[in-house]
Amino acid sequence: MTCDRLVCANCAGPVNEARCSVCRAQRARQHRDGLSAAVTPAMLLALLVALLSVALAAREMAL
Repeated sequence: MTCDRLVCANCAGPVNEARCSVCRAQRARQHRDGLSAAVTPAMLLALLVALLSVALAAREMAL
């Protein structure tokens, strides 16, 4: 998620404008965390299922 559409609960302004200390902290946290913040447990589970499917398909083709 980007800061573009987030609204600050403290100042009610857009987070990307960083009007208050809460906005600045959240914007800095999102820019610091980057992609690792976007990885959710559901995404990890989906990746695991996809990898298992590929492994099973490869095994069937090898036989």
